[in-house]
Amino acid sequence: MRISVIDQVKVEDVTICSTLFVGDMKSFTPETRALAVQREIPTYNGNEGNLSQFSLFQAVLPRPSNQNPVHADIVNENPYIRVGAVKVLSVSTCSLYQMGSNVYIDCEARIKHIRQLLHGERPVKKK
Repeated sequence: MRISVIDQVKVEDVTICSTLFVGDMKSFTPETRALAVQREIPTYNGNEGNLSQFSLFQAVLPRPSNQNPVHADIVNENPYIRVGAVKVLSVSTCSLYQMGSNVYIDCEARIKHIRQLLHGERPVKKK
């Protein structure tokens, strides 16, 4: 096992099911399901959040098989991983920024983006 030594860390933003973790952990398995609706004229009906109407959110994801296990012999002559400074602008949507070790990571993000933009003349809003 190795020890991480980091002098300085600056993280601007951590959002939407993401994690900043200092230390070791056994597993990390976040899931995000999101619907992003962008309309040129921002009118909403109130029923846009029903994820079950999109096959993306019901589909079974294929998983890699473990049929070919890997055997590795690792020799760490120095037990320390030394880092001067780390700057991260953003950790977002089901991701991990970790200073330490991890045995298992399985992140799943399903995001449906809908863009409804106008073509031709734009309607005039009544006052």
